[in-house]
Order: sequence, then structure tokens, then C-alpha cells
Amino acid sequence: MAQVPDKDATASDAHAEFMKERFEVELEFLQCLANPWYINIIAQQGYFDQPEFVNYLKYLKYWQQPEYARFVVYPHALAFLDLLQNKTFRDEIKKIDEATRIHELQYHHWRWPNYKEESADEGKADTSS
Repeated sequence: MAQVPDKDATASDAHAEFMKERFEVELEFLQCLANPWYINIIAQQGYFDQPEFVNYLKYLKYWQQPEYARFVVYPHALAFLDLLQNKTFRDEIKKIDEATRIHELQYHHWRWPNYKEESADEGKADTSS
């Protein structure tokens, strides 16, 4: 005689699978935020003008808790998540020049961990004369 599946167990399995997929999707999206060009594109597409999307970014801050942050491969994603809480940053990142500047800073930070933006300007020769 065949056993009848336990509805509670089936529902529990489905919920567990849903939560696993949600975890993976949210982590993948969060890690995309480590890329200034990705942020620039979604800004230009108007996502940051939607209150629901801004609320979603607030919701994602749970990834900054140690039990979740340990899964984040690109820690800059968490820094950008913080910056995205600020409307001024969300408006500025729409501009190509700002995305380029941030990308360059990020590159220099990876290349030279003690790099500061001011030090780049100090090394340039004065060509105004």
C-alpha cells in the first residue's frame, strides 16, 4: 500500500526550498552592488526613483549582520548598500562621471589599500601655466 505524503512535510519542504532560493537571489543581487557600473545602470533606469525599490535596499541591510555577512564575497557591496541609503548618492551615481570616479577609487583601493583620493591629485603636474 502506497503512503500518502504528509501535507505538512511537503509544505515545509516547499517553504525551505523557497527560502533557500530567496537567500541565493538576494545574495546575488547584493553582490552585484559591488560594481559601480551596475549601480549606475540601475540608477539610469529609474529604479532608485521607486519607493518600493528604495525600501528593498533598506531591507537588504540585514546582510550586514555577521551571520549573513560571512556569505558576502565582495565586501564593497555592503559599503555601497550603505551609500545607497542616501538619496544624494542615488542621484549622483546616475552620472557617468561619478560612476567613473567611484570605479577608479575602487580600483586604486584594491591595487593600493592605503590609496586616498587626494594623493592622486598631488601627483599630477600643474599644467595651468
